[in-house]
Amino acid sequence: MNGFEKRTEEKKQSVLQSAFELMNKEEDIRHVTMDEIAQHADVAKATIFKYFTNKDNLIHEVFEFFMAQMIASAERIINENKPFEETLIRLAQSKIHFLNTINKQFYSTMMAYLTEKNESGLSIMMQQYIDENYRMMLDLFHRGRKEGKVDLKYSDEFLLLYFQATVEGISNPQIYERVVPYTEEWTEILIKGIAPKGK
Repeated sequence: MNGFEKRTEEKKQSVLQSAFELMNKEEDIRHVTMDEIAQHADVAKATIFKYFTNKDNLIHEVFEFFMAQMIASAERIINENKPFEETLIRLAQSKIHFLNTINKQFYSTMMAYLTEKNESGLSIMMQQYIDENYRMMLDLFHRGRKEGKVDLKYSDEFLLLYFQATVEGISNPQIYERVVPYTEEWTEILIKGIAPKGK
């Protein structure tokens, strides 16, 4: 990436961060104007249109930006190669931390956008996020098996379904606010449920 490309990417990231901050304060993200985003990001409105074409594309990329940050955080934790239990606890804490940075309305709107099936490919983006999460979790569960923390009798498919049910429970807006103080307990039950007997 040359200097011009680096500056362009930095400016684009600044717009996405500014749009995220403004949208996260509003009850309805559509109330945020392009003028407000341009002012907050300290760029010309024409620059925003150059990068994102229209407001719907910008909203789409803001959600993608937020999810990419969650994935990057999870990858950093996985790549530290800490013991299985510690890694699982930190992953749960990281997810809850990210969910706590957004208001309920932003979360609900994001999930509606990401699961909506239309020509913009948003449902594809959600599938990519799920696939990436599952790849990381499979790697972690394989590590857990090697450490004797995950019973060998459980298949990859079952472990992914188990993890999905847990994550969807935490992700529920009515649950994630209340589960924060219980991250370690939640993870302990998850581990004990899949650990070999006597562990």
